[in-house]
Amino acid sequence: MAEIDQPAHDLDAASLTAWLDGALPGPTGPVRIEKFPGGQSNPTYRLDRGDARWVLRRKPFGTLLPSAHAVDREFRLIGALHPAGLPVARPLALCTDESVIGSMFYVMEFVDGRVFWDGTLPDAAPSERRAIYEAAIVNLASLHAIDPETVRLGDFGRPGNYFSRQVERWTRQYRAAETGRIDAVERLIAWLPGTVPAQDRASVIHGDYRLDNIIFAPDRPKVLAMLDWELATIGDPLADFSYLAMNWVMPADGRSGLAGADLAPLGIPTLNEAVALYCARTGRDGLPDLHWYFAFNLFRLVGILQGIRKRVDDGNASSAQAGAMAARVPSLAEAAWQQALLAGAAA
Repeated sequence: MAEIDQPAHDLDAASLTAWLDGALPGPTGPVRIEKFPGGQSNPTYRLDRGDARWVLRRKPFGTLLPSAHAVDREFRLIGALHPAGLPVARPLALCTDESVIGSMFYVMEFVDGRVFWDGTLPDAAPSERRAIYEAAIVNLASLHAIDPETVRLGDFGRPGNYFSRQVERWTRQYRAAETGRIDAVERLIAWLPGTVPAQDRASVIHGDYRLDNIIFAPDRPKVLAMLDWELATIGDPLADFSYLAMNWVMPADGRSGLAGADLAPLGIPTLNEAVALYCARTGRDGLPDLHWYFAFNLFRLVGILQGIRKRVDDGNASSAQAGAMAARVPSLAEAAWQQALLAGAAA
């Protein structure tokens, strides 16, 4: 077996290399493995071998919450969307044998480009900032236009009652990872189920659609790939759009939020402009009040981060940033409740 270059990571490089020899014939020789930062949910790695560059996503090690981290679902989904012309990385191989690296994983092509972590886009040219947001919105509308049946995803999820089922799911997930009482979460758990808005459309939804889950071309505002499909399903497309739109009401603090930033000189569209573009691309006359959707999305984010918090406590967190992410749970819960109040919840 070839010598293996092993920078800091947590994979069995020798076992993985042997598997790659059988699953991805072609390049031979040393395999270089690098763990990407982030990847709080499903740890993600870059693999270099010869002139080939791949990306590996695996389930975390340790005890996992029910229904979480289904990398086989991710693999199936991108395998359906890639031939349909959607910008996703080409899937290459799935490994369900946990003995190889200790968990299920899959490998896909590496897509080279830009990822924007700060919603104000300080690293982008001012002249292209609007185009970057518009490209993200148009791309989302294109995803929502895909007929699940035509890409063999008709059974990928239940199309109706999406938000009702999601409220139930994330309540269960939160309870399964609960580490202490948070009053704002308790109020949300009591209020959300009885206020779910009506659903009038169903589509493939990404479930975590935001700028830092999109790879843009290095030299222009073009979407090359959507990343991190762990939460994808068939559901209400407003879940995706409202999750992206939530950036406009979250504080501009160096992450995805835009609230408080002076958008006009930055060249970034307003929330009303974002809504208008999405409606124009999806044939809608308008959108309902978004505060309920913001409250739900923040509640769901609380459930996700609470799972990370539990993994930190259990020693199974997937990155060095996990503790900082987990520490945001109380403040996000309070932000969710503030959106619920704006949606009509009783104080």
